[in-house]
Amino acid sequence: MLNKIYSHRVQLLFALGLLFCLVLVRLYEEVLFYDPFLAYFKSDFNQMPLPVFKPFQLILSLFFRYGLNMLLSLGLIYVLFKDSMMVQFSFLLYLLAFVVLLLSFFLVIYFYGAENNFLLFNIRRFLIQPIFVLLFIPAFYFQKRNS
Repeated sequence: MLNKIYSHRVQLLFALGLLFCLVLVRLYEEVLFYDPFLAYFKSDFNQMPLPVFKPFQLILSLFFRYGLNMLLSLGLIYVLFKDSMMVQFSFLLYLLAFVVLLLSFFLVIYFYGAENNFLLFNIRRFLIQPIFVLLFIPAFYFQKRNS
């Protein structure tokens, strides 16, 4: 087992480096991104109205953060599997998910407001966290193992 890990040490270092970059995005989220919902969801948001926000600036910030997480996740998928078709497929899934999630996010804000905070919280979580990579890596692993 140690010989196998040792033989893939460069691949392991790249994977750990990409994971570290994902952690850095999370650590510096308040500095890097415009998101008035950060403080809102850290507080008792069930008793509060939605924060005031600038829609265009929020869209750009969500796009930047999602894109950054997506690029790091795609890099991680490539480092782990060395399969460009998986990366292309993942990229298309990421783009489709971004469009659906962003539309859902703003539809919930404008039609439900503060009435459906839990749904808004979860949609936003998928936009700002690299959750999809946690789904894709095991799925691709099992796909590769079974084929």
